[in-house]
Amino acid sequence: MQVTDLYAVLGVAPDATRAQITHAYRELVRRHHPDLRSDHAGDDTADDASDADLERVLSAYAVLRDPDRRVAYDRIRHPAGTTGATPTRTAPGRRRSPSNAQPPIQAGPVVWQPAPWRGDCSSACTSAVQD
Repeated sequence: MQVTDLYAVLGVAPDATRAQITHAYRELVRRHHPDLRSDHAGDDTADDASDADLERVLSAYAVLRDPDRRVAYDRIRHPAGTTGATPTRTAPGRRRSPSNAQPPIQAGPVVWQPAPWRGDCSSACTSAVQD
């Protein structure tokens, strides 16, 4: 099964950021949009080719703009065990920790204690306001 390279359709690298993908998409939509086309006025074959290009750009962007669909596409594009697999993306400023690392903060069980005024705030609140 031949998978269309959606990154090539948009003209971006496989490790492109979301902003780079959006920029390439907008540029290509402007180039192929029927209302903005002025080259080949009246040429039906050029219009059909440009319409097909526009459909490919729209479908490529629909997959690559959604992080979940993009990861699924990357898995199809490079199945596990083959070379050239795209690494998993992490948020900027975040480091990947080993799976056996302890979390930086550990919280124990929460113990709820009643408030010091035992339910009626009127006397505690008024004395704090008068001071």
